[in-house]
Amino acid sequence: MKETNKDNKQLLLIDDDPNLILLVKDYLEFRGYRVTTAENGPEALEILERGANTAKASEIPDMIIYDLMMPEMDGYAFLEKIRQDSRFSCIPVIFLSPEGQSQDKITGVTAGADFYMVNPFEPEELVARVESFLKQAGRLPKRTSRHHSSDVTPVQVQGNVELTPTELKVVQLVAQGLANREIAAKFNVSQRTIESHVSNMLHKTGLHNRTELSQWAIESNKLLTI
Repeated sequence: MKETNKDNKQLLLIDDDPNLILLVKDYLEFRGYRVTTAENGPEALEILERGANTAKASEIPDMIIYDLMMPEMDGYAFLEKIRQDSRFSCIPVIFLSPEGQSQDKITGVTAGADFYMVNPFEPEELVARVESFLKQAGRLPKRTSRHHSSDVTPVQVQGNVELTPTELKVVQLVAQGLANREIAAKFNVSQRTIESHVSNMLHKTGLHNRTELSQWAIESNKLLTI
């Protein structure tokens, strides 16, 4: 029997493999989600734009699932686009990729993705990951907000985390929704350097992704004037 208790959460699934699209879409819809699909990044951006221009907030997806290695627009380029747009910057993103090296995972997460799954994967695993993220965080407030929404679960960080002056500046810009490339340009350093700072902060805090890091920065009153 099809489940219908997901509060009509909307997901956007982007992949150029029609077989994977059908399989994952079926699993997610069986669990009660509404799923829109796209074959490439430009088509996905058009879907987001159309959703933003409607009067229904439900047309903006609650989560995006994106095949990292796409021919027209890879995951990093797509992620940079939506993280620069305040309408979409808070949408959680899961990357799907055949790349299994740890550095690829670090790059994906520090670039702004919320999770990285290696393909092939079990569809049940993806569904569980989607449900976990949506249950834990729901729709996070815009990253530029300095106020914590009462319906968002606070992130848990053990102990008093000490950030270096540079890390403090970086996390403020992350919380404002800037991509690593933009932060690197501000500091006149390489993007890899910024990715390293983000990775270090994730390690210090025990958090899993930039979304949680951003939320923690807001909750911890670390958004000071730069």
